[in-house]
Amino acid sequence: MKKLNDMKEFKRSLELFRECEQTKHDMITDLAVGQALKSCANIKDFQAGSRIHHRYASLIEKNNYSIGSLIDFYMQSKDVDNAQLLFDKLEKKTVAIYSIMMKGYIRNNQAQKAIELFFRIPNTDEKNVSSFFHACSQVPNEKTLELVKKVFSNLPDRYQNNEYILTNVFNVFIKCNDLSNAEKIFPKIATNAFSYGNFMNALNKNNQPVKTLSLFEEMTRKRIKLDATVSLLLLSACAAIGIYTVSQSIFEEIPKSCLNDLYIKNSLIDMWGKSGCIDKAKNTFESLSQPETVGYTSMINSYGLNGMGFDAVKLFYQMPANLIRDETYVCVLNACSHAGLVEEAQKIFATIEKKTEEICTTMVDCFSRLSLFTQAEEIVDAYESNHAPSPGMLMALLSGARNAKNSDLAEKTFHRIQKHFPQLKDRIVAASVLLANVYASIGQIDQSFSLKKQLSQSGLKKTSGVSYNEVNGKIYAFRAHDSSHPQSKEIYEEIDKINQELISHGHDYDSSWITRPLHSDETVESVLCGHSERLAIAWNFVVHPNASRIQITENLRICGDCHRATKLIANIRQCEIIVRDANRIHHFYRNGQCSCNDHF
Repeated sequence: MKKLNDMKEFKRSLELFRECEQTKHDMITDLAVGQALKSCANIKDFQAGSRIHHRYASLIEKNNYSIGSLIDFYMQSKDVDNAQLLFDKLEKKTVAIYSIMMKGYIRNNQAQKAIELFFRIPNTDEKNVSSFFHACSQVPNEKTLELVKKVFSNLPDRYQNNEYILTNVFNVFIKCNDLSNAEKIFPKIATNAFSYGNFMNALNKNNQPVKTLSLFEEMTRKRIKLDATVSLLLLSACAAIGIYTVSQSIFEEIPKSCLNDLYIKNSLIDMWGKSGCIDKAKNTFESLSQPETVGYTSMINSYGLNGMGFDAVKLFYQMPANLIRDETYVCVLNACSHAGLVEEAQKIFATIEKKTEEICTTMVDCFSRLSLFTQAEEIVDAYESNHAPSPGMLMALLSGARNAKNSDLAEKTFHRIQKHFPQLKDRIVAASVLLANVYASIGQIDQSFSLKKQLSQSGLKKTSGVSYNEVNGKIYAFRAHDSSHPQSKEIYEEIDKINQELISHGHDYDSSWITRPLHSDETVESVLCGHSERLAIAWNFVVHPNASRIQITENLRICGDCHRATKLIANIRQCEIIVRDANRIHHFYRNGQCSCNDHF
């Protein structure tokens, strides 16, 4: 409403100026001209502004306020060249003029010029400093980040505690992914749904969903109401964590007024599906009056994640053809891949006119999981005949070779990855681990050990496993061999108890899944029992010895030994265990079976 009133005032101001031109021309001053130009800029009447400039050029030159208004007028009309000419002609430039130029550069997507101009200002003020940080937020990179830190650290205390300046600095840190510094500044700025949403968005993008939920707790304490944007970000965080109890608690906080929003409903389908609650995902999908691409694709993906390949394919064929996108094909092919529905995947793949890299990679994965390597390699060769090699495609092939214990194919594929992608360190590490696992699985222990040693000596490290779970309303994160938990002693005692139960039921620990050389104080048993998901399972039993349901989300693919062990644990303890790994959701049932049918 205030903006509407301002617009009315600007229009009225310009009308009064025109009246003066007609009846009291001799009373027009340089200040009046400046105000008229300001009004023209704000109501976007650029033709009138240009006329005023040419008619009153001599008056404008006498007053910095009028010149500033004219420069601002040209900047708002996107005529940066004329604004620059006026600015360059000025012999005495005030701080206000510098501020107008900086804002103009920013408005016209020339933030770098604003940054450079800042360092030419003799005496800066609050507006210049704020504009500088605002400009920096438009050029997010390492160089900008270091510059911001340097300028901010040298500011006087009155600026370092200025909320407006701090907000702009906070935005730079967010844009540059410096979340640790953003976290320090956040308590000092004005907090509302918008600022919380800004921070949550950055945390979600940087895989820190637990912190997003912590911010929501702060919002609740401060009685800041959720809006649709923040609700979407919370649902996204829940989808990343993938634990039903967490998702349910956040769902209950979403304002009822938002629940009919299409974006919210689509996010709910995604969240429920990734939390292993396929019935809730399906109910939400069916509540859509007219599903569109995102709704269909999210539901297909939910079926695929939970091992319901036939349902995914069925829904795909019900989907209107005009709504199908590349991501839809990827999701349905992925569902086929994880359910072993290779014939269905082939039929769908054959209908796709434009086969993107991701689509081809998913089809290679589908063939490779069933050890149909001839077909998989044909797709790789066909793709590479017109494109550069794809790291994802080759990794899918190598992963299949690992499952099939096919050392020849594994070696050949590993060397191709080494040759084409030496700069992709994460890929090299993952490929090395897979090849080492192949060697170990076929008894070539020396070669496996040698490869692991080379990897260790190179300084490259495998991504560490992290498992999330929720116990009594609190989210816990465990890393492999974690001892940071205050009740670590009880956790490892429970690990030992579970270990004895596994051995008594015939579990034989598989050393081929160990990805590094053993230390002198380690055994195959102790290393595998220290995997993050084992610690999370043990912690649940420490708190709830008779737990009937445990849910865990981990960032890596579950290893074969943990998969076999978890099936046994679910059977021995008569507890359903749900584990979402990097690829899919495993429902370990009390009968000792897994929803993936060991196809993972």
